[in-house]
Amino acid sequence: MQRNNFSWPVRVYYEDTDAGGIVYYANYLKYFERARTEWLRALGVEQDIWLRQHVAFVVTDVQMQNKRPAKFNEQLTVCSEISSLKRASLIFKQEIYNAPQQLICSAEIKVACVDPVQLKARSIPAEIIEVLTRVR
Repeated sequence: MQRNNFSWPVRVYYEDTDAGGIVYYANYLKYFERARTEWLRALGVEQDIWLRQHVAFVVTDVQMQNKRPAKFNEQLTVCSEISSLKRASLIFKQEIYNAPQQLICSAEIKVACVDPVQLKARSIPAEIIEVLTRVR
């Protein structure tokens, strides 16, 4: 398993799989999203509080590679790190591993900061930049 800044466990539920018991590819994006959200929460960045201040984060680009299948009831680990941090966006490098530490899926996910009321890009608030800079 690669060195990373944050790991989050995920169990594969029946609802995550196709008729063959294999995780449907789009569900890996949900696992990545959960891990990013939990990482921010662990850092004290509560997105619901920031939303009230007109700060939201939206995915603008995803590059994902599926390496091997994950199956129903498997315990997975989502590993996340920040590979780029700019004034109004950041890129997460994320990977999903199974229990034997085999790489299941990897992705680079670009997230932009926006004002959800005006629907415009905005700078990431200094308080969040400071927190993200510490873990980068």
